[in-house]
Amino acid sequence: MRTSALLRWLLTAGAIFGASAAHADGAGSPTPATSTNGEYFDKQGNPTYKIEKDGTVDWYTYIGYTMYGANCLQCHGPDALGSSYAPSLVDALKSLNTSDAMGIIIGGKKNISSSQELVMPSFGLNKNVMCYIDAIYIYLRARSDGALGRGWPDKFEARPANYEKSLNSCLGG
Repeated sequence: MRTSALLRWLLTAGAIFGASAAHADGAGSPTPATSTNGEYFDKQGNPTYKIEKDGTVDWYTYIGYTMYGANCLQCHGPDALGSSYAPSLVDALKSLNTSDAMGIIIGGKKNISSSQELVMPSFGLNKNVMCYIDAIYIYLRARSDGALGRGWPDKFEARPANYEKSLNSCLGG
């Protein structure tokens, strides 16, 4: 993920502090409008996926699947379908816009009721999440929209030319 994308999300109004502007239709249309270094963005500038008719996914959707498995699966279950411990992200993203979803990843979330206390920790300082936040979101968006099925994507685009350099910069290497 580009550092500028991370800063864009950190500076988005309400992203960290939980101000809500959720829309009933979630993030809106996922159709790619632009692309930078192999990462696709919708007409609002939100990270999005690109899946070809033959099932080939873009690089960021593929890496998002991998990093979801490394950082999110233990709580939210295989294929983002939820578990007895944490909710389905496939369902959750149907009603969250991009800023709200990113805000929860960055700042965490508490949902306390008389019968339970659900807490998602903040990942804002975790480079293994933050350096891949766009990719994780893109994967979850594709799953939530029904554009990507369960399991490992069989075919994916080649790694973008500057991807490793950008990632190493984010990770501090």
